[in-house]
Amino acid sequence: MNLPNKLTLARIVMTAFFVMALLLPHFPWGKTVAFWLFIIASLTDWWDGWLARRYKQTTPFGILLDPLADKILTCAAFVCFVEIKTPKGLSLVQAWMAVVIIAREFIISGLRLLAAQKGAALPADLMGKQKTISQMVSIGFILLGLMILEDWPGLLGDKAAVIESNYFPVIVFWLMMLTVLLTVVSGVSYLIRGHKLFTEDA
Repeated sequence: MNLPNKLTLARIVMTAFFVMALLLPHFPWGKTVAFWLFIIASLTDWWDGWLARRYKQTTPFGILLDPLADKILTCAAFVCFVEIKTPKGLSLVQAWMAVVIIAREFIISGLRLLAAQKGAALPADLMGKQKTISQMVSIGFILLGLMILEDWPGLLGDKAAVIESNYFPVIVFWLMMLTVLLTVVSGVSYLIRGHKLFTEDA
């Protein structure tokens, strides 16, 4: 197994530790560990792709596993955010938002598999790239906020409780609304471009 594929597998393993750090109640400095695991995993996503292209080590295994590893990481993050509660007892990220994001990933992954079977391709377009950026930014911001508010509240002084209770959940909500919107729009864009693939056999 070449190095790019090992990095991809490592990203999946890191996702398991990421989830444990984020959700286990007695995990030491859990939110800080989760934040840095996400950063490292995101860097390996760029690194394995660069290595595969640079040294011509692209393999069918890597082509299949690399996007799958990305989706496992991002979907795991959003599911974990649903489990995390605000001081008012509400989910930090609403469940329907996570469902929309995960459903889109399933649908587009299925469409790409169908395209591959027919010898076609559905490369990422501008909306798809914007969707990916918005998801990564949202996850990174939420993790950074959780890290500061729960592991390093002293950095905010007396304002920590007010920010955690009032401002942070509101910012997360609207950031997620933008992410969901871009996710839906990009999904519709893929369906429009690939509609012939799943209608010709219907």
